[in-house]
Amino acid sequence: MARFFLNTYQHMTKKVLLFAFLIFGLTVNAQKPQRIGFIDMEYILENLPEYNQAQAKINAKAITWQNNIEKEQKEIEALKAELNNERVLLTKELIEEKEEDIQIRELELKKLQEAYFGTNGDLFFLRKQLVKPIQDLVYNAIQDIAVKRRYDFVLDKSSSLVMLYTNNKFDISDLVIKSITRAKKVNAVAEKRKQKSKKNSTKKATQISEEAQKKIDERNAKKEALKKKIAEKKAAQLKKREELKKAIEEKRKKRIKEIEDAKKAKEETNNGNN
Repeated sequence: MARFFLNTYQHMTKKVLLFAFLIFGLTVNAQKPQRIGFIDMEYILENLPEYNQAQAKINAKAITWQNNIEKEQKEIEALKAELNNERVLLTKELIEEKEEDIQIRELELKKLQEAYFGTNGDLFFLRKQLVKPIQDLVYNAIQDIAVKRRYDFVLDKSSSLVMLYTNNKFDISDLVIKSITRAKKVNAVAEKRKQKSKKNSTKKATQISEEAQKKIDERNAKKEALKKKIAEKKAAQLKKREELKKAIEEKRKKRIKEIEDAKKAKEETNNGNN
C-alpha cells in the first residue's frame, strides 16, 4: 500500500513539474506571444468510425483469447481438485507425476497469457496493426492544423498532463475530426477517379483489343476466301484438263477405229477382187 501511494505521488509530481516547466517556458519567451491549442484525443478517436471498428475487432479478439485462458484455468483447477480428492488413494509416485503435470499446464498457461497479452504479444501487434494507422492520421491532421494556425503548442487534455483550466475556443478537436473526414473524402474521390481511370483504360484496352481482333479476323477471312478461290480455280483447271484429256483420248480412239475400219474395208475389197 505504501509503495502504491509513493508511485502515485511520484506520478503526480512528474505531471506538476511538466506543467511548471511549460509555464516557465512561456514566461521566458514572454516577448513572443505563444499560441496554444489543445485537443481531446479520446473524443477524437471515439468520433472516428475506423477507430471504433478497430476497437471492436480488438475487443472481440481479446475476449476470444481471454476465454481460451479461462478454459485452460478451469481445466487446471479441475485437475487440482481431482488430485486432492484422490490423494489418499494414490502412491507417492503418482501424486508427484500428477503434480508435475499440473505444474507443466500452469507454465504453459503463463506462456499463453504472455503470448496473448504480453508486451510483445498478439494483442500488442493487433493494436499496432489496426490502431497505429488511425493514430498517425490524427497526428498528421493535428500537425497540419497547428502549422496553418501557427500554434506553438498543442496539448492533449485526455493525457496525464494536468490542465487546470482550458478555454474551449482553443479546443481544435472538432477541427481535427473535420480535417480527417475531409481528407478521407478527398482520398475517396481520388480513389474513385483512379478506379474510373483504370476502368476506362481497361475498357479502352479492351476496345483496342477488340478492334485488333476484328482486323485479324477480317484478314484471316480474306486469306480463307483467297485460299478458297485459288482452290476453286485449281479444281476448275484440273477438271478442264481432265475433260481435255478425255476428249483427246476419245478422239484418239475414234481415229484408231477409223483407221482399223478403213483397213478392214480395204482388205475386204482386195479379197473381193481376188
